[in-house]
Amino acid sequence: MKIEKLSTNRVKFSFTVTKDEFEHGLDHAFEHIKNEVEVKGFRKGHVTRSVYEARFGVESLFEDALNHVLQHKYSDAINQKEYEIVGDPKVDIDFNLVQRGVDFPIAFEVAVKPEVELGQYKGIEVSKKDDVVSEDLVDAEIKSLLDQNAVLEPKTEGVLEKGDTAVFDFEGFTDGVAFEGGKAENYSLEIGSGQFIPGFEDGMLGLKVGEERDVNVTFPEQYHSDELAGKPAVFKVKLHEIKTKVGAELTDEWVKTLNREGVETVDALKTSIRETLEQQRKSDNKNLTLDEALKVITANAQVDIPQEMIDYEIKQAKENIKRQAKQYGIEYDMYISLSGLDKETFETQLGEDAKLRILNTLVIEAIAKKENITAPAEDVAKKYEELASQYQMPVEEIKKYIRPEMVEQDVTFTKAVDFIFENTVQK
Repeated sequence: MKIEKLSTNRVKFSFTVTKDEFEHGLDHAFEHIKNEVEVKGFRKGHVTRSVYEARFGVESLFEDALNHVLQHKYSDAINQKEYEIVGDPKVDIDFNLVQRGVDFPIAFEVAVKPEVELGQYKGIEVSKKDDVVSEDLVDAEIKSLLDQNAVLEPKTEGVLEKGDTAVFDFEGFTDGVAFEGGKAENYSLEIGSGQFIPGFEDGMLGLKVGEERDVNVTFPEQYHSDELAGKPAVFKVKLHEIKTKVGAELTDEWVKTLNREGVETVDALKTSIRETLEQQRKSDNKNLTLDEALKVITANAQVDIPQEMIDYEIKQAKENIKRQAKQYGIEYDMYISLSGLDKETFETQLGEDAKLRILNTLVIEAIAKKENITAPAEDVAKKYEELASQYQMPVEEIKKYIRPEMVEQDVTFTKAVDFIFENTVQK
């Protein structure tokens, strides 16, 4: 095998197919098709090789034989350690040279993971972040907990306000005609939640129990139903009941009902919430710092990403989105529509995000290599323990699904990210 570097991200692998290798390929090709061959005087599947070749010609086996040989040669290319192949190969072969009993050349031109020429990656200046959590944030979190534990009680006086839950009937019309899916009875909706199209919830404000009203709205231009997108509509609504949230009272007794380990008083709850928020703030600030640093580090680096890598990343991203859409019971195009973007803009952004992920990954891996960052056995073992705890499975069972080299790569990558963070300069 001869390896020729064509550029920073393309390599050519050249091979000689010996006459013996091609003969083996012909043997394979004949075994592959002989059970389907019918020749007078022979039972199906029992024709001899010599009779077959006399009747159909050895050339009829060339395509299958060549594919067999190419698979083995390409496997040799993949298994070499110098380059990591990405994407499908471009096969270079002169079919006029493919003959029985002679050696002939073949070659594969492939995209490979590109080389990265690093610029400055240590001492990158980033904005200073504040890890302090204010009392207001702690209070807001407690208020959220109280709201989550609130109960809905009937509102016997007054009108429908934001935050209230309305129980009502509605029917929607466009051009005076009721449209499919636009009718419901005794529907519950928290006003201000934004669950309905813009204008609908605001149009119900001020209603009293028993009142009816026509609510005029316009469907968004980017709506999942083409028949309704951009159209004006009238919803006839009748309000049956108003419910309002009655929050829990912040007491030690209420705190105990949360069943948080070691948290039985209001003061303990505040301390626990503060610690959680501080951990989250530190994590968020670390991510912001890394984003800032990587923008500079990647701009300082030189790397030519092959289109094959980008195409594969986009394909994976689309498949993930389609899986998410399926979980919500909607189609891919509707998922895009709900994002508020048209398909062209959405997929352009998808491509830009894919390229950025690849660029960041390549640069981080290059830093790990340059700094000799590795994954010691004890770190790999610790990671396996974390995975076992996460998936509630024994470590040995986890190892059946996640190979050690994958864990080593993950640990090394994480250590490289930490190295970048630790070597930033906050200003």
